[in-house]
Amino acid sequence: MSQKKITKLTPEQEALIPVYRDKWRKIALSTERIDREKATEAVKEAYVVSGFNEPKIFFCDSPYAAFKNSFTQLDNPVHKYLRQHLNVPLFRSSINMNLLNKLIIELQNELSKKIWNQVYFQLCNQLEEQLNSLIESRKFNNLQYIEPELWACEASLLDFCVSVLNYTFCQNECLIFQLLITNCGWIFPFENICIVCDRPSLLSFDNQNRLHAEGKPAIQFTDGYSLYAYHGVTLPEKYGKLHPHEWEAKWLLEEDNAELRRVLIQGIGYTRIIEELQATELDFYQEYTLLKIDNNIDIEPIYLLKMTCPSTEFIHVLRVPPDVKSAREAIRWVNWGIDPDEFAVQT
Repeated sequence: MSQKKITKLTPEQEALIPVYRDKWRKIALSTERIDREKATEAVKEAYVVSGFNEPKIFFCDSPYAAFKNSFTQLDNPVHKYLRQHLNVPLFRSSINMNLLNKLIIELQNELSKKIWNQVYFQLCNQLEEQLNSLIESRKFNNLQYIEPELWACEASLLDFCVSVLNYTFCQNECLIFQLLITNCGWIFPFENICIVCDRPSLLSFDNQNRLHAEGKPAIQFTDGYSLYAYHGVTLPEKYGKLHPHEWEAKWLLEEDNAELRRVLIQGIGYTRIIEELQATELDFYQEYTLLKIDNNIDIEPIYLLKMTCPSTEFIHVLRVPPDVKSAREAIRWVNWGIDPDEFAVQT
């Protein structure tokens, strides 16, 4: 007997959407080492249900190590066949299309933004850059791999439909699909050999869930392979391994990448920049000084308003638009159009 098509969620079911999204986010971003016995069992079951013999399984500590090892096993990748056999139908016969689209957006797509766009997209870009010589010298296009973090986005939808909406189709495939995600890191599947890498041992984020760490990696694997990031921007090791307090303003003169220069400016701060780089004093007004950094370290010229507190001698520096002509005009801009004569107490 076919299931009655679901057209609307109950309030209780609606309330469970963020619960399942958070559940699979935690799974996707886990830093626990994989259980190799469970990973082996999951991979073998995926191969068998897809019509292949059980493969010989090798383990690597990081995607970088897995990529390098995979170049010797480029023949007969089976990624697309595993995906086809584990691709559970999108419940169209059981769930109203408008409701299904809502669930895809609130579970799968929302989770994808938090996991893939903010985390693993950067890791893939770094791997591609670091393996560029191998990519150019070998048939890299034949190398296909499974990122469980991406599959976790789909698993959140699948899990919700099975557990909350009592969807019963393809239960065995659903189980194997989830086992791969919960028990494996990145997977490099070939016809007779499968390479499985471990999860990262460290993931670090800022309060907006962007990759971020100061003076240490934002992503690190047990073999030492790392990615450094500052509020979501990937950093080269020469910057990332040092705390921003140790960054030097002179690096701004040497860095060609505009995005990295903006990160350096943010981390170093304008107070240190005017101390360490040549700044021209353009105008004064009481305790305020309008300054310009003479070096072209950003896309637009850098104009700064420096204020020295009379009581504490603490220096506070703010960036102002490059078209300001005087210190008074810069003060008005900082104070939302209020002229300095209109406020008696300066802070």
